[in-house]
Amino acid sequence: MASIKYQDNQWVNIVNPHEEDILKLKKKYKFHTLDLEDCLSESQRPKIDEYDKYLFIVLQFPYYNRRSRHIATEQVNIFIGQNYLITIHDGHLDELNKIFEKCQKSPKSKKELFGSCTGYLLYSIISNLFSSSFSITDKIQITLKNIEQAIFETAQVKDQLFDIMVTKKNIITLRKILLPQRTVIAALEHKQKKFLPEHLEIYFDDVVDQIEKLWNILETQKEIIESLEDTNESLLSHKINNTMRTLTVFSVVMLPLTFLTGLFGMNVQLPFTEALANLEHFWNIILAMVVIVLLMVGIFRWNKWM
Repeated sequence: MASIKYQDNQWVNIVNPHEEDILKLKKKYKFHTLDLEDCLSESQRPKIDEYDKYLFIVLQFPYYNRRSRHIATEQVNIFIGQNYLITIHDGHLDELNKIFEKCQKSPKSKKELFGSCTGYLLYSIISNLFSSSFSITDKIQITLKNIEQAIFETAQVKDQLFDIMVTKKNIITLRKILLPQRTVIAALEHKQKKFLPEHLEIYFDDVVDQIEKLWNILETQKEIIESLEDTNESLLSHKINNTMRTLTVFSVVMLPLTFLTGLFGMNVQLPFTEALANLEHFWNIILAMVVIVLLMVGIFRWNKWM
């Protein structure tokens, strides 16, 4: 548990909360027991609970997991009162950690972020966290460009299914995170004015605009990845069809040859086997087989089957 003070206001930042931290909060601030229990739970939906002395806010933000190449979700629990702001999270959000460290080291940054009240500090944190989400959409955009180049600009058709599925999952995850946030952030404009003064309405409206921009970007990326998925499947189907056509032509060409070799390879007496005892007739049969192959290939090419 670490804290920063500026004038009469205080920001308490708790990373990886334990029961001891929760008990300290309960003893000092008299928060509701259910809210404190929510802070130890990882499956809360975004919401705002309003009380006489504080607001309890649950928000979720995306972060990029470099090892798995997947986008994960970090839950941030926030208590805001008249002169304090408490953030509780697991520490995966680099941007939130940077903001706190910046406030600790730079008095100028502390003054800018705190402003005149804890409500402005809340806006500063939320705005920076949503702004950092644009870097994730930029990574997705680069991935989409690489997939598009691999599909359209390479001579050899390669299966891009894995990259497409990973990117599609990331887009879906981001959309799931942002969808409920719009309502929560919009509701902050109309909550108790002693915590969030009227002049902050325009600031939180700016955060709503950020979310809308992110949502519009994801809508476009969703359409692009779906189009790339369809194109990739079409190209692979076309490649498979060409392969099957080649194998079919090969099988059809081999059919009469198999018939001839099977016929003369039977261990029975044929009417004309005595004449074939001469080695010259063997080469005549080979020549006949070659003629048949050339004739069938000519027929296939004439009909544009190969």
